Amino acid sequence: MMFATYLQRWDLAADGDPIVTAYSRLLPVRMRDSQEAMLKIALMPEERHGASVLAWWGGNGAARVIAREGDALLLERAQSGPSLEQMVKDGRDDEATRIICAVSDTLHRKADKPPAGLIPLERRFDSLFAAADTHGGILHQSADMARELLGSRTDSHVLHGDLHHGNILHFGPRGWLAIDPKGIIGERSFEYCCLFGNPDPQSALRPGRLARQARIVSNAASIDQRRLLKWIFAWAGLSASMMFDDNAAGVNSRLELARLAAAGLAA
Repeated sequence: MMFATYLQRWDLAADGDPIVTAYSRLLPVRMRDSQEAMLKIALMPEERHGASVLAWWGGNGAARVIAREGDALLLERAQSGPSLEQMVKDGRDDEATRIICAVSDTLHRKADKPPAGLIPLERRFDSLFAAADTHGGILHQSADMARELLGSRTDSHVLHGDLHHGNILHFGPRGWLAIDPKGIIGERSFEYCCLFGNPDPQSALRPGRLARQARIVSNAASIDQRRLLKWIFAWAGLSASMMFDDNAAGVNSRLELARLAAAGLAA
């Protein structure tokens, strides 16, 4: 069992069933003092970069790192309670977006020297550029937009890189905090793109939703709305390009979001 070494080393007791993802293995645990925590074993390099970023944030806007060694990470555990995904289903989409913006603001305020090994945002778009060459169409336009934005960067921040409704959880008295960063460095406006494709395709493509949430993000995060739409156009193509092998329905949803962003820019 991959958890056994760290259960013994950190004096932990399993407190639930393992959670299996493509990128990591997680196990709810309790510490010696009965504190709830989450033991996470990274399987992919970007998860290891994310662990470095979590430690660097020091619990400000993100889950607190209790212990870390190699591929293993011991984190404070989110509490049962409200979720941003359910908030959207309950008709509180605007409120969920403002919470994401508030968490982002806290994360982006960190101004210390960044940890080593962060992934430049430019490299993140390699899959889009390759997919655009293969598939053309709107992906080609999305790739051109990405090149324009990457070549005119307005700032540089440590980014979460995947800050959507499922990666911001409620931690009881500590409020809403981010989990699972990807460890990217680049323009701050990119950070907000994920929320526009989430929490599900039906919400993302609801008529008028893109324009409304773009106005909210622009105001809450103090970023240019037109540039944000450009980033959404580029991100939607990027997200589609990463789904081609195993998620046809997801590809179609992202391509439609790219078309909506392009239409917003043309209006």
